[in-house]
Amino acid sequence: MLYLLDANVLIDAHYKAYPIDRIPEFWGWLVNCGEQQRVKVPLEIYQEILPGNPGRDVEDLLYNWLKEYKATICLDEAVDNSLLQRVIEQYAPDLCDEEFETLGRDPFLIAYALHDTKQRTVVTNEVSKPKKKRANRHIPDVCKNLNIRHCNTWQLIKELDFRTR
Repeated sequence: MLYLLDANVLIDAHYKAYPIDRIPEFWGWLVNCGEQQRVKVPLEIYQEILPGNPGRDVEDLLYNWLKEYKATICLDEAVDNSLLQRVIEQYAPDLCDEEFETLGRDPFLIAYALHDTKQRTVVTNEVSKPKKKRANRHIPDVCKNLNIRHCNTWQLIKELDFRTR
């Protein structure tokens, strides 16, 4: 199984639970999982965390970690545009430019998982909110409609057996 990470998984891990400079074991484990082709970050999601995006600073430890391990942690494939379009249509077939901006890069994450729904899982800390419509839909709800498995960080840690000792 390949787990595809949303930006919020890395951001929440560093800023809320496993700061890179305090719990390096978690980040080493992610690198190891990347080397084993078990955890990857699509390039579009990687770019979401770069400096210049809201809340991102050049001296940020998360950015520096991503830069150092880009070759290991980034998914080395291009998005299938037909799958991307299929994902976007799950939000709404007639999205305006403003709605596309609201979507951000979430459709890319989902499209990479749609490439092989039996062997890929989306990892996000977004929670299901089925009443949200159009560009405001959450990743778990779009994944559910497309029969894509999804989980959160805690499930990933359990499934891939992260331990500090």
